[in-house]
This record gives sequence, C-alpha cells and structure tokens, in this order.
Amino acid sequence: MSRPLASADIFVAIADPTRRALLDKLRLGEQPVKELAEPFAMSLPAISQHLQILCEADLVQMRKSGRQRLYSLNPEPLKQISDWIRDYEQFWQDKLGALGNYLEENPCSDT
Repeated sequence: MSRPLASADIFVAIADPTRRALLDKLRLGEQPVKELAEPFAMSLPAISQHLQILCEADLVQMRKSGRQRLYSLNPEPLKQISDWIRDYEQFWQDKLGALGNYLEENPCSDT
C-alpha cells in the first residue's frame, strides 16, 4: 500500500505562512506566477515549489496559457479544515458552558 505524499496533506500545505499568503492572493482570481511572487522576497523557483505543494493538496489549480502558467484557488478542500475545527468549536463551547454553570453555582466571595 502506497503512502500519500506529505505535501498532499492539506494541513501540511497550509502550515507554511508563504503558502497561506499565496492562497490569500489567489482569492482575488487567477494569476501568473510572476504576479504571485511580487510581494515575496524569494526566487521564482521557490514560489513555484510552494505552488506545487498547494497543487498537490488540490488547493490550487494550474493551467497553461501559451508560455504562462496561471494559478487559481480551489477552496473546496478547505472544507476539510473547517469541518475539523467545527468539532473543536463544539468542544470548547461545551467546556466554557460548563465553566459558566460552575461559576454561577459556586460564586466567589470577596472576603
């Protein structure tokens, strides 16, 4: 049985702040790699490596137009993260609710 690439893991893909910034830029629409690389102090090959990881995680799609490679956001896989976080939101709401109930039932006295 083959193991999936670590870079195909959506959590690994979004762990890097540069990749999160690239996803934010792609929310504005499809862009070529040169445009995506402008705000970063790194080489085009380094940006391309980040984009490759995002493509492997299916967060970004690439298409060729002539000699250019154009990248666009595919937000659908982010639902996996949203679903995962939602479970923890419910956990913390339950815990905070229980704490609130405890504090109401056991008020602190200022003596």
